[in-house]
Amino acid sequence: MPSDTLVLEQHDAITVVRLNRPPANALCLEMAREFEAVWQSQAVKDAAALVLTGAGRFFSGGLDLKSVPGYSASEQRDFLGVLNRMVARLYACPVPLVGAINGHAVAGGFVLALTTDYRVGPTGNAQFGLTEARVGIPFPATPLIVVRAECAPPDMRYSTLLARTFAPDEALRRGVLDELRPADAVLARALEVARDMATMPADGYRRIKHQLRRAAIAEIEEVIARGADPMLDGWFDAGARDAAATHLESSARRG
Repeated sequence: MPSDTLVLEQHDAITVVRLNRPPANALCLEMAREFEAVWQSQAVKDAAALVLTGAGRFFSGGLDLKSVPGYSASEQRDFLGVLNRMVARLYACPVPLVGAINGHAVAGGFVLALTTDYRVGPTGNAQFGLTEARVGIPFPATPLIVVRAECAPPDMRYSTLLARTFAPDEALRRGVLDELRPADAVLARALEVARDMATMPADGYRRIKHQLRRAAIAEIEEVIARGADPMLDGWFDAGARDAAATHLESSARRG
């Protein structure tokens, strides 16, 4: 069923899934669990195509650094499991999945953008990047598989090891985004792309997408089936919690 933090919007045969957890649409255990329920809703199952977007100035700022680093060991394991399944479902989505990347897409939010089949981003001052190294948080297995599959090796090295954010023009140049539109036109353009993609034969599209992503999907399925994510034995340590707190304080000063 639809939830407060994941809003479904119907546009004829296209369903928009909107991340709606202000201010940054940050990911937490509760939101990831709600995604699993929303993904089983009839509006998603019956959609000819889907559009993934965010509310406000953010697409998603990634993990909720106020709450997630303080999770207990069992909560960390639960969250990793649900998060891996969430990314897997998006990346293997059988119908066209268009990203209306309306604003900042950082860390886990950047990964969610990469799961989509076509990405419309905003002009202006939005920031993109994989900043995990800045806060000492290793990648879960499934997001890392998606990053490896979707980013060229030099771009993956640059994004993960420098862990800096960059502007929409650079995101376009690095293949993170496919086109740019003014922020208030991003969703309309994404819907236009989704409608066009939905005209393709559905079974053929599903099969070709699986052919393209077969190796990554198989690796993801194995991780989930075997519970083989190495982060299950300890995702956040004290250093990561301290780095996350410092990062939040620095962000608050800049903001």
